[in-house]
Formats: sequence, structure tokens, C-alpha cells
Amino acid sequence: MEIEEVRPDPDAILDEIRAHQETDCGKLKIFFGYAAGVGKTYAMLDDAQEQYRCGKNVLVGYIEPHTRPDTMQFLQGLPAIPPRKILYRNIELQEFDLDEALRRRPELILVDELAHTNAEGVRNRKRFQDIEELLNAGIDVYTTVNVQHMESLNDVIEDITKVRVKETVPDYIFERADMIKLVDIEPQELLRRFEEGKIYRPDQAQTAMLNFFSLANLKLLREIAMRKAADRISNENQNERRLSQKLANTKMLVCIGPSPSSARCIRWTARAADAFHAHWVALYVERIENNDLTEEQQKTIRTNLDLAEKLGAEVVTLSGHDIAETVSEYAKLSGITNIVVGKSRNKKSISSLFELDFEDKLISLLPNIEIYIIPGTTIRRNYKKPRKTIPIKKFNFTWLDFTKTMGLLTAATVLSLGLRRLDIGDQNIIMAYILSVLIISRITTGHVYGVIASVISVLAFNFFFTEPYYTFNTIQAGYSVTFLIMLLAALITSTLTVRIKTQASLAVQRERRTEVLYEINKKLLITRGLEQIVALTNEYIVNLFGRSVVFFATDPELGDDGSMMQGPGDVDGSVLNSADEKAVAHWVFLNQKRAGAGTDTLMGASAFYMPVISQGKVLAVLGISCLKGTLDHNTRLFLRMIASQVAMSLERQRLSDEQRSIIVEAEKEKMRSNLLRAIAHDLRTPLAGILGASSAIRDNKNTLDEKTCEKLNGDIQEEAQWLLRMVENLLSVTRINESASKVTKSPEAAEEVIAEAVGRIKKRFPQRKMIVRVPDELLEVPMDGTLIAQVLINLLENAIKHSTDDSFVEVILKKTGENAMFQVLDHGKGIADEDYPYLFTSYVPNGNKSSDSSRGMGIGLSICMTIIKAHNGTMEAYNRLEGGAVFQFSLPLEGSESYGY
Repeated sequence: MEIEEVRPDPDAILDEIRAHQETDCGKLKIFFGYAAGVGKTYAMLDDAQEQYRCGKNVLVGYIEPHTRPDTMQFLQGLPAIPPRKILYRNIELQEFDLDEALRRRPELILVDELAHTNAEGVRNRKRFQDIEELLNAGIDVYTTVNVQHMESLNDVIEDITKVRVKETVPDYIFERADMIKLVDIEPQELLRRFEEGKIYRPDQAQTAMLNFFSLANLKLLREIAMRKAADRISNENQNERRLSQKLANTKMLVCIGPSPSSARCIRWTARAADAFHAHWVALYVERIENNDLTEEQQKTIRTNLDLAEKLGAEVVTLSGHDIAETVSEYAKLSGITNIVVGKSRNKKSISSLFELDFEDKLISLLPNIEIYIIPGTTIRRNYKKPRKTIPIKKFNFTWLDFTKTMGLLTAATVLSLGLRRLDIGDQNIIMAYILSVLIISRITTGHVYGVIASVISVLAFNFFFTEPYYTFNTIQAGYSVTFLIMLLAALITSTLTVRIKTQASLAVQRERRTEVLYEINKKLLITRGLEQIVALTNEYIVNLFGRSVVFFATDPELGDDGSMMQGPGDVDGSVLNSADEKAVAHWVFLNQKRAGAGTDTLMGASAFYMPVISQGKVLAVLGISCLKGTLDHNTRLFLRMIASQVAMSLERQRLSDEQRSIIVEAEKEKMRSNLLRAIAHDLRTPLAGILGASSAIRDNKNTLDEKTCEKLNGDIQEEAQWLLRMVENLLSVTRINESASKVTKSPEAAEEVIAEAVGRIKKRFPQRKMIVRVPDELLEVPMDGTLIAQVLINLLENAIKHSTDDSFVEVILKKTGENAMFQVLDHGKGIADEDYPYLFTSYVPNGNKSSDSSRGMGIGLSICMTIIKAHNGTMEAYNRLEGGAVFQFSLPLEGSESYGY
């Protein structure tokens, strides 16, 4: 019977990993309604009372003070934290105290009004960010929100109610919720409650009913809320894997521009992508003319990009002159299947009379891609697409450019006068002026000088080279056409030249950015060690952005300062390591989000902090000083690219360190195994000898003669001494730090250590001759004296065992450079060639005994090598020419390069 191989489903494994990662997070329950007064807070408090009665640790974090009296009675009995009081423009505001909630860490906390905007001075700009922190801390949260506060529905609500809702919540918060409870009542019942004054005061209620809370609006809002809740239930119930396979190729793109209506396109695309479970991209194309955008238009672009990112889009920024061609090329390369654009409302001019509208051109370039055209809002009519003209305020007058312009025009005029004397035709004079305009456009800044040069060249041609001369009158009728053609040719040439120059400049910038990323990646690939990676990253960021940078490789909550590098022009870069800035970096470590200056979280910080994330884990935090101003979108995007390169390098370093640790642990395990094997072999023989000798004395004490008894007692003593030395060796090993192979060193007189070792050996072998040679100067060596004495004892014992009884053993101490050299010489038969590879190991693969073993396997020399390595020293052995062996080791003196490493 053939058994089919069952392979695990990768999607199931990923889901299991995600579920495991989310187990530490708190659960979010949203009480969802279509308008104020439907009973969201009432239902939330009622549910909380039930949880409290069941024994759950419930805490009321914040309830809006305008909540109805019949609702507030449900607060009785529930523990609550007092609101945080913020003084804003001489008005005392009450806000949710996030820090107190995190300190008390309840099982469940109630926080009303999810879409609320916090007052200035609070850590987070929006309340949903507070709730995210609570969830990340493992605290369950109950909260409330109305349908008009959903970000993706903002424009839909505005079309219905004619009111722009400013406080919104990103849709991912709604999708993240573990439970959505729809709180609903009939619109007529809600209006009756308005009339009775149960929701607002009578005067406010009457105004609300005439505007936002009309019956028609409430019915539509109710329908939208129910659809939103129903879509979530539908998404949970259907087979998402099968759906994702069916729509695997769906990828949407929305085009973003400086128009406020781009936000409408972004929200529509977000809703569509959510409905189709499709990936979507927000694309912004920077045009050459973008330098002429007003500050308000640039702010609108940044707002739209932030909105797209908040709604879950992949934000891409490209550069190009023709937006339609740039979008079409990106769509072809990225596999886009659906494109969303806004309806362009360009006013036709002479230059664009025969040009297709943007959406028509896009359709012609991408016939196989579905394109959705979203009309702009009809409520706001104050926006006009910027005309392609040069604002006067953009003209920067410089004497250098003025001199270049006038000099070239003068030169062209002088040249043309010479050509006229040579009786050369007017067409060559015209070409001379056009050439001068071309050169002026190339070597000056902006369009203005080229336009001015075009006009002056026509006037100069009219003044100097048309009859009557030296007047601005022309006799021949055909010259008016000549002037017009000459002016158009000069203007077009100037415009094309400036455009090409700008494109070249943008190409250089993009090439420089790519070159920098490649250079950083190349250097990070060859950089090893955390300190080197941090130093390299800081150096590049300071050189690129001219700002101080701080790099936190570990959470500053542990007490370590970040690696800081001060940028040019910064007054005091050390502020990045202050307690307040460390608190911001700590928050980024915990929440895996950006914070600091220019963000909605801890915006009062002096720097912008970005997490360096790999595999869903924060490896480090980068902080960029914002004392010179907040970072713009392009700088943040470039910084994010650099952070991704650094993340790969840090991840590679982490894996390398783990691999090294695994290898070290494997070597330790191998050494431990060999040590236990050696001990097992070495202890068996002496114990057996002691047991046998003692048994013989005990069983035959009446029959043994005195000489035999003395020999057996001597054997017992010798075996016991061997066991004692074995235990001393093992105790020496345990004194070495197991994790880093380091020992506690202090300056010791080398002569005294040698004297102690020789004295202990003399007690064991009183008949052996020993010669000790030490230098005249006192040599103090940083060491653990007890361990080094044990090394000398092992080497002396090994020398005695492998030499004749009548020979002598030498111990020599000398200074060689920055090291102290210890040598133990014997006059035995030397070291066999086959023993060299395993001289300092306790286990020999072929089963032979170690060179220092008289019984069993022996561990003396292997322990010596371990101790010397722990002292950052070296150890070796070789045979003497006159016979015998030399075992020597060197220890670094204080102040040498090897000391302390």
C-alpha cells in the first residue's frame, strides 16, 4: 500500500505563528454605532459590570463627562482612575491618564471615544494610539466609536451629511478588534431622545437635528454602519485562503497629487482593496515643476501620503516629467491590475490644446488594465490645479546670472553685427541669438533668465538688424512673423534646455541615492561586530543629512546610552542621550512604531526615532536630530531604506553571534563529554588499586610480612595522592568562567608562584632534582596565581613522569617583549610525533593514551591549555636537540595589546 506524504500547510504554519505572537497582546472590543446617543457607552458599562461581577479586574480609564445620567449610574462600584488635567490656553482639559493605566495594569480597561484627539502635552496625538499601547501591554480594552469616524468612510459621510468629520480612526484599528458589537436603535427613537433632551441640551439638540442628525442622514448612517459590521462578519466567515488564491493577482494602484480630492481617491481605493482583500499601492510622481508648488500644496501632498500609509497602502514616490508615462511604466513593471485616478479638470491652453487628459492618456497607454475615475468633491470649489507658470516669488535674482545673461546677449549682438558686415543673411543672425538663449538657459538658474533672454533677443534683432535700424519699427510686413517665430523658438529652446537640465539634476540625485545605498550595503556586508556596524551607520547618516544621530542597539530602559555622533552645526547633540529622549526610544522599542518630532506620538521630542525591524522584532532604534527642523517625506523614505539595510546587517550579525555561540557551546559540550570520559577512565584504576591493596591488608593482616604491608600502604598512598591531584585539576577548571573563559587576574610575583609550585612538587617527589632560573628584576604578571601554580604543577609532574629518576627538571622564567615566558624542561625521551596533534587534548581518537597519562587517559595538559587560554596566553611544546622536551607558556604583561582581550 502506497502511503501519500503529508506536508504541512505553509499558510497554517504562518497563521499559527501569528496567533502565537498575538497571545501576549490584549483583546479589543469596540462598541460600534451610527450616531451619538444610540447607547454605546451604556452597553459598554453594562458589559463591564458583568465582567466585574465575574471576578475580572476591571478599571474605568476614561468616560466622556457629557455621558447621560442614566448611563453614569453604571459606573457605580467600578474602580476608576482620575483623568489627567491639561492646561491648554488657560482652559483646564481632562484627558485619559495612560501612564497611570499602564502602571496599574488591569485585566480590562474602559476607554470611551476611540476617535478623540488628545490635547497638546499628552504623549500621543490620538486616543487610538493610547489604546494600542494598552493592547501591546497585554491589557484588554473596551471602547466606543461611531461610523462617521472611520477614515475610509470620511468622504462618503461628508457627501451624505455635508459636514467634514475631522476626528477619524484608521480602518486597521477596526479590523484589529477581536470583537465588534453593533449598538443600534431606530432613527425615530434616537430623534425622540434628542427632543427629550436626553442626549444634548434642548438648544443644541434642535440645531443638531436640523443639520447632521436629520432623519434622512441617520437612516443612511445606520445603513453604512450595518454594512460595515456585516462586511466584517462576512470576511470572518468565508474561506480566506480560497479567496486569497482566487484574487492572488489583484493589485490596485491609486495616483496621488497635490489636489485635496486625492484623499477621496485614497479612501475609495482603501475600501475597494479591503473588499477584494487585495494589495494596493499609493503612487506619487514628482514632476520637474514640483519645485514651484506652494507650501500649502506641498503640505497637502504630505497629508495624502500619510493618509495612504495610515490606511495600509504601500507608498511609492517616483520622478518624471510625464506623469501618465511614469505611472504606466510602473504599472507594467509592478503587475498592477487596477488603477484609481481622480477626474482631471484642466483648463485648455494653447500649449495643451491638442493634448489628451491624464486619464485618457493613461487608458491609451494601459489598454489591458482597469482604470477607475473618481470625480472630485463638489463641496469645495476653492481648489484650482496650479497652472504651469513660474511664480514671481520663485525668481531669485543674482548678479552672477544677470551678468552671464547680459554678457552673452551682448556677445551675440556683436557677433551678429560682424555677420551683417560680412553680408550674411538674417537667418544666421537669428540662429546666433537662439544659440545665446540656449547657452543662457543652460548656465543660469531657473526659467526666468531664459525667458528674459528670449524677449531681449527679439527686441535686439528688431533694433539692430531690421530697417529702419536702431528703432523698434519694422517696414517689411513679414518681419512680424519672423519675430513671432523667433520668440517661440527661443522660448521653446529655453524651456527644453531647463527641463533637460532639471531632469539631469534629478537623475544625479537618484543616482547618488542609489549609489549611497549600494555603498552602505557593500560596507555593511564586510563589516563585522555590532560596534562597527553602529559607527558606520552613524557616520553615513551624519554625512548625508547633516544632523546629529543616536543609535540605540539595546533598549535604553536597561540603562545604556545610545551611540551618538554630533552633526555639523548642531549646538548640543548630547541631548539625544538625555532621559527624556531615552524614554522616547524606549517607547519605540516597545511599540515598534516611529515617534518623536514630526509624528503623532511624543511630538515634543528633539529627534525623530525610527525602529530598525527584522522578523517582526526591533533590533535597534535610530534617532535623528530635528533641532534644525522636522524631516520631510523624502528624507524619511531615504532613512527607511537605510534602516532596512542596517536591519539586514544587524540580523546577519545576530545570526553570526548565535552561530558562534552554538559552536562554542558544542565545543564545551564536547570538552565536557571528553572530560567526563577521562575522569571515568582515570578514577577506575586508582580506586581499583586502593580497593585491592586495602582488601589484601584486611584479609591477610596476620600472614603478610612487614615489607609487603609497607608496599601495599605505599601503593594506597600513591593512588590517593594521584586522586588528590585529579581533584585539584578539576577544581581548577571550575574556577574558570564558563561563559567567556575569563578569569579574575591580579598582579602576582611570578617567582613566588613558581616557588609555590616547586615546593608542592618537592613534597611529592623529594628525591628529584629541580633547577629554577628567574631574572634579576621582579616580574609581576597579571594572573590567577592559584591556577597558574596548578599549570606549573601539572607540567612538572608530567616532566618527572617522562624522564629518568637521576635526571633533573628545569624551570625557567624570562621576559620576552610584552610577555612573561614560563618554561619546564626535562631530559627524557621527548614527545612522539604521533602525539603532537593530541598533546593538549584529553581524548585521543585512536584510543591511545595522552602523553601526560600514566593510567587511564589523563587530563593534566588539556586543563593547562584551558587555563592559559583563559589568561589570553599561548602554550606550546617541542623536543630539545640534546634530548628531552620543553613545555612553555607565555602570559601577557599589563599594558600589552593582548592584555584584557
